[in-house]
Amino acid sequence: MKKRIFTDFDGPIMDVSERYYQVYLYCLDKIRKSDQIVTTLSKSEFWELKRSQVPEKEIAKLSGFADEKQSIAFAHLRRATVHTDPYFEHDQIIASAIPALEKAQQSGVDLAVMTMRRRRELEPVLDKYNLRRFFASDRIFCLDDDYIKTVDTQDKPKLMKLAQANLPEVQQQWMVGDTEADIIAAQTYDVPVIGVLSGIRNQTQLEKYKPNQILPNLLSSIDTILEP
Repeated sequence: MKKRIFTDFDGPIMDVSERYYQVYLYCLDKIRKSDQIVTTLSKSEFWELKRSQVPEKEIAKLSGFADEKQSIAFAHLRRATVHTDPYFEHDQIIASAIPALEKAQQSGVDLAVMTMRRRRELEPVLDKYNLRRFFASDRIFCLDDDYIKTVDTQDKPKLMKLAQANLPEVQQQWMVGDTEADIIAAQTYDVPVIGVLSGIRNQTQLEKYKPNQILPNLLSSIDTILEP
């Protein structure tokens, strides 16, 4: 039986927590007044807030920005900064991701990557970690550099629509992702979906969208999909 696995990039393959935390530290420093005392959250505290989908303004308030103007400025600056070049270098590949992809490939699975990264944000990382060996050029679904983003839950299903229209049919497909956008994109096209806990959403947030399963990471997902 020919199987295809779509995997998201950030979350299943890349750990983005350090990038998000470094941007948080930068925004804290930029928004605080020179004499202002702020509360710097630890990385684990900050990341758990992100995974719980606590709003930016709330994170700002927890960090000492009681003033509404400051918390709004913090939220705007973070959004404007988090996907900029200097910070992508903080991303790290998840240790088990390469063995997971190798296992899938050796088992004859058709692998495709589906990500909200723009092409210019994705391609250097594919090269850095030699990931193109897993994903043929027509199995890479990302945003064009000039694409006007709306929200991920609307943009990601468009990528899945493109994939379903252009890829050859297989007997079984799966999506592996770490956010509601992945789950919605898969469910829109009746593709079974596994939510992974190695990314930016925790168990509680993923459960709201009713994926077929919730598993620790890409490796456990591929193990489950390959089970006879």
